[in-house]
Amino acid sequence: MNERGLPLAITRPVSRSIARCELTHLTRAPIDFDVACAQHAAYEVALESLGVRIERLPEAPDLPDAVFVEDCAVVFDEVAVICRPGAASRRAEVPAVEAALAARRPLAHITAPGTLDGGDVLVLDREVLVGQSRRTNAEGVTQLRAALTLFGRTVRTVPVTGALHLKSAVTRVGERTLLLNPAWVDPAAFDGWSIIAVDPSEPFAANAVWLEPHVIYAEAFPGIRERLEARGIPVLTVAVSELAKAEGGVTCCSLLLKD
Repeated sequence: MNERGLPLAITRPVSRSIARCELTHLTRAPIDFDVACAQHAAYEVALESLGVRIERLPEAPDLPDAVFVEDCAVVFDEVAVICRPGAASRRAEVPAVEAALAARRPLAHITAPGTLDGGDVLVLDREVLVGQSRRTNAEGVTQLRAALTLFGRTVRTVPVTGALHLKSAVTRVGERTLLLNPAWVDPAAFDGWSIIAVDPSEPFAANAVWLEPHVIYAEAFPGIRERLEARGIPVLTVAVSELAKAEGGVTCCSLLLKD
């Protein structure tokens, strides 16, 4: 999530070509398109139940990963940074997202040779953490830092190993609480934050959407749900099994912002 208290989510339908999605860490498995669509619709309903208004972009049937709209931009109160995804096949997803944001924010752009995926950007108040992953390079981070320094925001990089994006490894779930997979990102990078560590048997369990005070979370990880609820965090679970086969999680299926 980019900023707190956000009432608008930009989403995009599941592409009928999702079976051809980019994969980095997972072995390709059959994706049931109809089930994926139903799960995505239920995810939108979960957002709406927490007071979020949905703006749906048109389906992009020939862009397999288009449902993962978060990777195309990072939105702040002051500016929307339009990303240049690390996977070349995903760059055609960006114009529709840019058009949706152009009337809402001044725009900054990541340009070649920089690459930046929105899934690598974790906003923790005025500090912006960027994952050093296969999809985001040093030039992309440099350009992001230049765009945000104007607004008094600091940018810091965090190494990521074994995960597609930083937010596959760590997400915010409370005012000063993070959900984190210590095998993929070093907890020491988050000094001063309370850490809920995921179980090694569930490495993908660190991905959550925080809509204060609630968390939207994948139903596949009931053990971590119990840990969250034990901390007093109300959890709303959704099924994302088919999207997970495309290396997707709950954060990447929406782009959240104040309208």
